[in-house]
Amino acid sequence: MTATGRGRTIGRVLLGGFLVFAGTSHLTFARQEFQAQVPEWFPVNDDATVLGSGVVEIALGSALIAARKRRGLVGWLAAAFFVAIFPGNISQYVTHTDGFGLDTDTKRGVRLLFQPLLVLWALWSTGAWAQYRKRREQ
Repeated sequence: MTATGRGRTIGRVLLGGFLVFAGTSHLTFARQEFQAQVPEWFPVNDDATVLGSGVVEIALGSALIAARKRRGLVGWLAAAFFVAIFPGNISQYVTHTDGFGLDTDTKRGVRLLFQPLLVLWALWSTGAWAQYRKRREQ
């Protein structure tokens, strides 16, 4: 395995572990904290949204760790998930909603800057972006 391959593997497993932990926290000890972050305009019950997103995070995290043949697809799905939850992070900033220590607009704004990095992390660590570029060149 090359140094790049080893780095991607470490990055993929770390991201997967992060998602499994975050998903588990949605279902257990941080459930109320996550409910406070669901935008008021979202048409689904706050608790159902938190539980559903927690299940999705656990599934994506597990797939990032275990998937072999479909890593690229899992990378795109994880990236899409991070994009899908971004409006909730924007809402938290706009409505000045506190949660997880994000009790100032500066902290909430910094968090917004990290969301695109999660998208890139998912695409890079799974090789999804490299596969896409390779196919475009053919």
